[in-house]
Amino acid sequence: MNRTFSGRLSSDKIKAIRERWPGKLVVKGIVTPEDAELALQLGADGLIVSNHGGRQLDAGDSTIRSLAALQREFGSRTTLMLDSGVRSGPDVACALASGAKFVFMGRSFMYGVGALGPRGGDHTLIMLKRQLRQVMEQIGCERVADLPKHLLPLRE
Repeated sequence: MNRTFSGRLSSDKIKAIRERWPGKLVVKGIVTPEDAELALQLGADGLIVSNHGGRQLDAGDSTIRSLAALQREFGSRTTLMLDSGVRSGPDVACALASGAKFVFMGRSFMYGVGALGPRGGDHTLIMLKRQLRQVMEQIGCERVADLPKHLLPLRE
């Protein structure tokens, strides 16, 4: 792994993966239009807007801001997903309203498992679903797919 994935993912590495992998290729770590365009030119089928949780650089743009901008430019060309900074049902609602087709979450589940052990993951999912449902009820939205019609996406 260290030899294969040391440092930043490069165009050459993505090309090599694309040549060997006939399935869908999703590139994670996209935050700028330039990176999105390059990933699509290299054959990516989907993009995960992510700053990897802001672990290394917490002064960068939030992923929800990047998502909103990328949705306007690339939303009709590819599937956009979001990772990083999502902690609650309202966060999921905002991400979906801003153009994400899927939202990844890690930290919330780690906290749940850390607090409750094996039951923690299920408990976290139940809480997140309840929170998302509450947001949808409050704004009169019946289907998750309709969130962009009911909840204003984040604007730059």
